[in-house]
Amino acid sequence: MFKDNLKQLRKDAGLTQSQLAEKLGISFKTLSHWESGYTEPSILMLTKLKEIFAISYEDLLE
Repeated sequence: MFKDNLKQLRKDAGLTQSQLAEKLGISFKTLSHWESGYTEPSILMLTKLKEIFAISYEDLLE
């Protein structure tokens, strides 16, 4: 599930929510909403996440 994958990827990279949000150019609250499953990112943000973590869309979304 995306929200769980995102949280684990962020933690494995040693990033806080605030640090990852800054890299993405979004608010901490937006990232928190993604990790809680309240909202989902746009395709642009998925692309940025894919590049930051050097993974495929499949790995990010499965």
